[in-house]
Amino acid sequence: MAADPPIPGAGRDSAEVGDAFRRFADFVPLMMWRSDTEGRAVHHNECWLDFTGRSAEEEIGEGWRRGLHPDDFARHAEIVGAAFTARAPFVVEFRLRRHDGAYRWLMETGRPVAEGGEFHGYLGTCFDITDRKHAEEHIEQALAEKEALLAEVYHRVRNNLQVMVSLIGLYGRAAPEPCRGSFEALGQRVRAIALVQHHLHEAPHIASIDLRDYLHRLASGLGQLRRAGRIGVTVDGVGTSLVEPRTANALGMIVAEVVAECLDATSESVACSIAITIDATAGSPVRLRIVSAFGDAADAGRPDVPKLGPRLIAAYASQAEIAVRGTARPSDPLELQLPETRAGAGE
Repeated sequence: MAADPPIPGAGRDSAEVGDAFRRFADFVPLMMWRSDTEGRAVHHNECWLDFTGRSAEEEIGEGWRRGLHPDDFARHAEIVGAAFTARAPFVVEFRLRRHDGAYRWLMETGRPVAEGGEFHGYLGTCFDITDRKHAEEHIEQALAEKEALLAEVYHRVRNNLQVMVSLIGLYGRAAPEPCRGSFEALGQRVRAIALVQHHLHEAPHIASIDLRDYLHRLASGLGQLRRAGRIGVTVDGVGTSLVEPRTANALGMIVAEVVAECLDATSESVACSIAITIDATAGSPVRLRIVSAFGDAADAGRPDVPKLGPRLIAAYASQAEIAVRGTARPSDPLELQLPETRAGAGE
């Protein structure tokens, strides 16, 4: 590796920095400083002095530290002190008081100066990053507000769905016997909607949801929502895919409806199984294949519950521009093709 080019005045570590270095430093339109081997400042260029509004004599030694923001003093000293001990470069961000009394964020970069294998202190530069820091703060604040808004929306949706389930239950118990099955099925579907919203809310990245992980978590919850222990939902396939929230929501509702249809078509003693296969091969649209199996037990189902599954599934798919065909029976699997999104599919 080639040696660093010589720096004017590098061989001096006293308060008298060479004239060549002074001319060089003052010409640079960037705040610049030099220190001796003990870490004491021996020179600040004109750009630095213009920023602080102080004289070179006031800034010399440890004098410049009077301008450090009190909250940054200890952290700056720790980072720089460790670098000096190791004779290593360092980068640190801190606030320094400007000539008008305002504190500005600076990014400081320091490098050890050596000549002939002998250490001569440090050379450092600083530039103002206040606008960047303010932008970061605004982004953090906006993200915090967004998280708070999402949490509030989810809280309201969950509470409203709970109220709906209670009202449906009350009306169902007051309804004539032939109608109660429909009320019960409606209540179960509202619970499924709440479960879908819960898993969307719990997704690590709401803007792009891992389809396989999301369906695994949702399937586990749906399996316990009704007839616990007598329904199993499995998710298999190849590849991974990230989907948008509206696509994930529609898929969740479709899976929930397939589960509900299976349960509505069978008696309480019958075990149901739902198999979901994902094909997320790179370069092709993401496809899902869903098969619902419950043998020949359909005749023992609930005749008082209307069979609305195909219509509901078609409606959910249409909302998210999902192509759909099939009935989810083993002889006619439900096949879904997702729309192309920016998230796309990957290996």
